[in-house]
Amino acid sequence: MYKTISSRCSSLKFKHFGHKGYSLFSCLGKEVLIGTLSVATLSHAKAESVSTQPVKKDSLSMAGSKEVMLDEVNITGSRAPMTALQSAKIVSVITRDDINRAQAESVNDLLKMATGVDVRQRGGFGVQTDISINGGTFDQITILLNGINISNPQTGHNAADFPVNLNDIERIEVLEGASARLFGSSAFNGAINIVTRSDRQSDVRINAEGGSFGSVGGGASVALAGKNVHNQISSGYMRSDGGSDNSDFKKWHGFYQGDLASHYINLNWQFGLSSQDYGANTFYSAKYSNQYEETRRIIASVSGDIHNLPAGLVITPTVYWNRSTDHYQLIRFMEGDKAGENYHRDDVYGASVNAHISWLLGTTAIGADIRKEHIYSTALGELMGQSQWKSIHGTERMYNHEGERTNNSVFMEHDVVLDKFTLSAGILANKNTALSGGLRFYPGIDISYRPNYNWKLYASWNKALRMPTFTDLYMSNVIQQGDTKLNPEKNDTYKIGTRYRCKGIEAILSGFYSRGKDMIDWVFESNTSTKYHAMNIGTLNNIGYSADITLNIPELICETSYITKLKFGYAYIHQNHDTDQPIYKSLYALEYLKNKFTAEADHRIFSKLSAAWYIRWQQRMNGYSPYTKIDCKVQWTEPKYDLYVKMDNITNHRYYDLGGVLQPGFWIMVGGNLKIDL
Repeated sequence: MYKTISSRCSSLKFKHFGHKGYSLFSCLGKEVLIGTLSVATLSHAKAESVSTQPVKKDSLSMAGSKEVMLDEVNITGSRAPMTALQSAKIVSVITRDDINRAQAESVNDLLKMATGVDVRQRGGFGVQTDISINGGTFDQITILLNGINISNPQTGHNAADFPVNLNDIERIEVLEGASARLFGSSAFNGAINIVTRSDRQSDVRINAEGGSFGSVGGGASVALAGKNVHNQISSGYMRSDGGSDNSDFKKWHGFYQGDLASHYINLNWQFGLSSQDYGANTFYSAKYSNQYEETRRIIASVSGDIHNLPAGLVITPTVYWNRSTDHYQLIRFMEGDKAGENYHRDDVYGASVNAHISWLLGTTAIGADIRKEHIYSTALGELMGQSQWKSIHGTERMYNHEGERTNNSVFMEHDVVLDKFTLSAGILANKNTALSGGLRFYPGIDISYRPNYNWKLYASWNKALRMPTFTDLYMSNVIQQGDTKLNPEKNDTYKIGTRYRCKGIEAILSGFYSRGKDMIDWVFESNTSTKYHAMNIGTLNNIGYSADITLNIPELICETSYITKLKFGYAYIHQNHDTDQPIYKSLYALEYLKNKFTAEADHRIFSKLSAAWYIRWQQRMNGYSPYTKIDCKVQWTEPKYDLYVKMDNITNHRYYDLGGVLQPGFWIMVGGNLKIDL
């Protein structure tokens, strides 16, 4: 007699449960989708209880699973947890699903498709890459692994030497703009946080691949999940002859992480090792085409949160240690200081404690951080007395230079979250032992307004400072000359934007203005210069905007579609430089990315065979030619394994990202992943 008719194109997605007595009746005759996901904030992110897979794969994937996932997660740039919907910032997220589909061999390849991120590649397969945000340089961002700062004080060139591979990663979060009050003074132009996956079931994962230029690699991971304790260990190796002269490499990594959950405290720990040996071509000077470099890295940290305390207080302590070693030869196989061979070893020791509490007028967070940076070197730092020289493992040479500084920070932030409005304001008080004077203050404020679920408007202003790296201060050789009198960089960043989201469509439009003072660059001061000098080049203001739109085709047309996703992005930057000192050529800061366009398309070929296409066009200033690059990944997917073919630079276009290092033409990789449940 009576028949309930359910619309095939209509569904309800629970974002917030209603408190009315009749709320449940609004579900009658509808398909009901319930999705939840809990992850940590950008500043304290761990991979606990994280899943980028929908709760019910078929239904959620057809009804905007990404919306369900990203709206209710704590993934914001704030000291106290806030959901992405509540946040006063918009944080770009590369999800696990994005990583699975991507034609990428490294984290750096993934970041190339992020609209506001500039990736300047020297070596292939992520061997050495400079990463920057919104017209800044590679030294002006903070790199985090599970919320732990792993930035390198020697040089940002080595910052992207990660102890994890793509299969270890759950997601990558990108926060654009000055973020000193969140991550300390080093977050000058933004931050990138890599969050590793932490499986809640025991399994073994194996991957292997091989292809062009004699490239071969593989890895494995084991996850052991108990009732309250989870452990995961992974390792990987890759080698290649390289796609151009003197670009061969071999690299490996090992990574271990674990967590313990209890009623009052959750603990997280991680330990990582990485090693890279590679031909450095003309990496640092076009005059020397046979450079060589070896880098090693160790990272270790323990953090946790103490909860269920009186008045809802949550305390989060963290301790960490990072060690990086760098062996560089100006001419491969030529040893000794006179031949341009250098050794460096830097250690970073850090500890912090954060606390937040919610009360009538919002949530207040306070905390303190101490970070000590130390380097032994054959070139960087002050010359030590001969009795203090340190032996270099595996060689007869000695570290005879030393440098150190300590960064002390205290912060306070207050967040007010109302039904349609969020205000987040805070300040960082900082003192660095390398600078004279007392405390320096870096305030910031973020505001967002949500008139309804579809729209979000936001604006922010933040200040930051960046200390020169040890390379900026001390490097002295036949091609570079540092300056111990460099002033730290300073900037103010203003940002506005809006996000629109409806069924099948997500669009983000934002603009920024960054006002920089005492900016640091390596420059030729005249056309007769033979060395790049580190210099404060005056004021450097960047103004720009970006736009992103993502189309979920099955949602839009409400039926099974061979095309599943389309995404387009565009970024534009204009730079204004003012200085009293003559500059003939810039090596980094003035070679900004003026235009960048990206496009992605995912589609099924048949059954379980799919393809993902990536197009990137970009125009860099200061003598670089624009180029277009097309990549593709074809993949056969089964529940327990997948097989793939990755094709990079399909048009075989040779191009330059940085200096005179010619990038490879077309290359192809074939591989697969296998999962075994324990």
